[in-house]
Amino acid sequence: MKSTPDWRKKLIPASGLAALGRRLRRAGKTIVLANGCFDLLHVGHLRYLQAAKAHGDILLVALNADHSVRKLKGAGRPLMPARERAELIAGILGVDCVTIFGAPTVGTVIRALRPPFQAKGTDYTAKAVPDAALLASNGGRVVRGGDAKDHSQTEPIVK
Repeated sequence: MKSTPDWRKKLIPASGLAALGRRLRRAGKTIVLANGCFDLLHVGHLRYLQAAKAHGDILLVALNADHSVRKLKGAGRPLMPARERAELIAGILGVDCVTIFGAPTVGTVIRALRPPFQAKGTDYTAKAVPDAALLASNGGRVVRGGDAKDHSQTEPIVK
């Protein structure tokens, strides 16, 4: 029987992002950064990540830390701790790396990784992306993908 790859090999500590970015750029790889809470996975997340992967060679997903999810989503969130969310995201075909960040925005990850692309869902406009200017200052740009935003993490919980 074939063994399943260990998801922890995909988990990159924040302290390792700059070195990873340098190594991948030297190897000629295009890095795509996707980020979010991913507190309750749904098909919209899968489609967003698949669309993000189409923009490059390496898809790194940055997950909001638990305290960050609480600030963004409110009391009672996240439903799953960051390590469990990371394991689920790492298990998605096409996701190459996962990191957990605690800052209010993904700016710290962008500064360290310097990706040429940051993927956002179709519910974002380029102007609405909090770190779009930072990304552009490093020569990067925002790309949008996935399906129409008609999926919600909160809605299934409330019903």
